[in-house]
Amino acid sequence: MPDPNGFLRYDRRLPARRPVSVRISDWREVYPPAGEELVREQATRCMDCGIPFCHDGCPLGNRIPDWNDLVRTGSWDAAVESLHATNNFPEFTGRLCPAPCEAACVLGIAGGQPVTIKQVEVEIADAAAARGLTPLPVPPPSGRSVAVVGSGPAGLAAAQQLARAGHAVTVYERDDAIGGLLRYGIPDFKLEKRHIDARLAQLAAEGVRFRTGVNVGVDVTAEQLRAEHDAVLLACGALQGRDTPETPGRALRGVHQAMAHLVAANRAVAAATIDQPDATTVTGEGRAARAVLPDGTPIDAAGKHVVIIGGGDTAADCLGVVHRQGAAGVHQLDLYPQPPSERDEARDPWPTWPWLLRSYPAHEEGGERVFAVAVQEFVDDGTGQVRAVRIAEVTVEKHDGRRVVTVVPGSERELPADLVLLAIGFEGTEQQPLLTQFGVTRNARGAIDARDDWQTDVDGVFVAGDMHRGASLIVWAIAEGRAVAAAIHDFLGAGGALPAPVGPAAQPLAAR
Repeated sequence: MPDPNGFLRYDRRLPARRPVSVRISDWREVYPPAGEELVREQATRCMDCGIPFCHDGCPLGNRIPDWNDLVRTGSWDAAVESLHATNNFPEFTGRLCPAPCEAACVLGIAGGQPVTIKQVEVEIADAAAARGLTPLPVPPPSGRSVAVVGSGPAGLAAAQQLARAGHAVTVYERDDAIGGLLRYGIPDFKLEKRHIDARLAQLAAEGVRFRTGVNVGVDVTAEQLRAEHDAVLLACGALQGRDTPETPGRALRGVHQAMAHLVAANRAVAAATIDQPDATTVTGEGRAARAVLPDGTPIDAAGKHVVIIGGGDTAADCLGVVHRQGAAGVHQLDLYPQPPSERDEARDPWPTWPWLLRSYPAHEEGGERVFAVAVQEFVDDGTGQVRAVRIAEVTVEKHDGRRVVTVVPGSERELPADLVLLAIGFEGTEQQPLLTQFGVTRNARGAIDARDDWQTDVDGVFVAGDMHRGASLIVWAIAEGRAVAAAIHDFLGAGGALPAPVGPAAQPLAAR
């Protein structure tokens, strides 16, 4: 049984981040590994509640109290087995998920200190990786074949589940490397790409085939794919960035979508790592590759005044990147007022996900956050290049479900800006040839609807992940990948059942 006094004897603690002065000179992960003593201490704080609400916070249904207690007693092999029973890629979720499970932890009631679930999870995963990710034995072939289009967490989770059930799985990726946004959208200081490579080696050993540089709908048609496979899964993500075309000056040089900047920066880091596998520095004089757009346009922040528009994860990723690229100064703008530092029980009662001021490691590295402002104009320097943004203070209210933004008179001012990054969310999956060829259409949210069995309106064509849900958390992508694999397995007429943690209509825990 758990230690009933653990949460009384130990406070919540995380490992110290690497010093700012050190980490902004390289691209390695911000957090160093936690010592075993700290991890076991934090796992001891878990009370193994009679009703573990952390299960409701996590769509994967992770057995959190189980592996916390196994870590507490030093049973690391059993902890790894318990963790992998519900999560294909805990080394990803432990680094990237904002941890709704912690928001639902019983120790978080009334402003308490929840268990460091995410940290314990990543340490279990890293302990397994250190010993080598052992592939499961390849089962007898089922004689059925599945195409997975897209290699983000949803597609990879589905691929692994289906391969482990004996089906022949081929993952098609239009980029030059497997991983989706994990590969080129997430900076290395949050997820070093060696973690992806290790997991891909496991999947390959389990029989998953990968085809990169294949743009389905262009390089291979939907008709060809359907002829070669018994089922097709669309897991292409939700990469259509939200824009602000009505803002004067939007077409100026130097104003970019955030993902364009992040992808360019990640490619530069990847190129430097290939040239110098042990290199840590890719800024200043040590730069091995410069961040550029596909057309060769530089999008590097070195020596520039940068304005990042948006207050979420993508904006924080941009903030960390421009620090490492050597920005002269950074402002991060948020349309909404500054959130509270503690949960507002009237607005977001426990165990729902609370609206809070969340400071990421990038925020302690520099820059200024400005709340309750909106950009009125991107200011031209006279040559078609942005030189500043004109902002104004605003109030935001909702009327009949619509957001109403009101400018505060006399509050306008300018911020210097040589580079502006738009990190204001996503509008769903991109309009692309494969949609037309497969005969599926985007809904009003820009996503692809699924029936109760995860099929689109086209029989034998399934959808999952952000392409179905819209831009969401990595735990939801993996959960949907596992669930759609179960549906495909059933569609193929295979015996037995695969785990399906969520249904197509499942939603995060929320107050009604």
